[in-house]
Amino acid sequence: MKVFLSVDMEGISGVAVSNHVSPEHKEYERFRKLMTADANAAVEGAVSAGATEVLVVDSHGPMTNILIEELDSRARLISGSNKYYCQMEGIDGSFGAVFFVGYHAREGASDGVLNHTLLGRTVYELRCNGKPVNEAILNAGIAGDHGVPVALVTGDDQVCAETREALGDVEAAVVKRAVDRFTADCLPLERSRALIREAAARAVERAPRLRPYHVPGPVTFEVDFKGTAEAHMAAVFPFVRRVGPRTVAVTGENYLEAFRLLWGTLIIARASAAGVI
Repeated sequence: MKVFLSVDMEGISGVAVSNHVSPEHKEYERFRKLMTADANAAVEGAVSAGATEVLVVDSHGPMTNILIEELDSRARLISGSNKYYCQMEGIDGSFGAVFFVGYHAREGASDGVLNHTLLGRTVYELRCNGKPVNEAILNAGIAGDHGVPVALVTGDDQVCAETREALGDVEAAVVKRAVDRFTADCLPLERSRALIREAAARAVERAPRLRPYHVPGPVTFEVDFKGTAEAHMAAVFPFVRRVGPRTVAVTGENYLEAFRLLWGTLIIARASAAGVI
């Protein structure tokens, strides 16, 4: 079985505040090592249960966080940010399971650690066919259009609860409890990595019995931005409908088409948030 690992950073073991995940801060170098270690725990668990190939996709910020020199040698790595499918670049129907490692809750729904959705300084809420989604649920739709089920999520208690509510009884490794957006009650690292390894092994074993998360078309994404400028400039595209002062909508015939329209919209919105230079 081939396993696809999308690895974000806010839900990594030990992460609690923005400085831990910001390349500009001295703390970042410590926590990119911890990010790599959580990814390794998932790889180890997957391989122990029979995974024959593992693809790791760096899915945080600049998407160049994971240290390839410390990554398990049984895994390949996609590094870099110019990706049509963002955190899901490289997914196709040949995979048997998707793992979301180090993921986080969506903004506005709970006190999840470092909660946000995709572009945290730009986006307040993202909805798919009227339902608010976090990044795990958003990306599950991409996997589902390829017929691949989500089998594992790791992060704080809030993202695990959000994701299981939407996707069903997927494996979850809760490595910390959210106290506030900037406060976490963290497990010891050895314990959290053991939880990830164990959950990853169970996920591989259960994956053939899990159903992909499929959203039938047409699919509409709505975005509530944090300002009006983003919505104004996003509407430069003919396919973008401005449906409120801070809100735009895009529609595709299927999920993958809708997602690519959404991602392009978010890129121009972020670029224009403080004025186009």
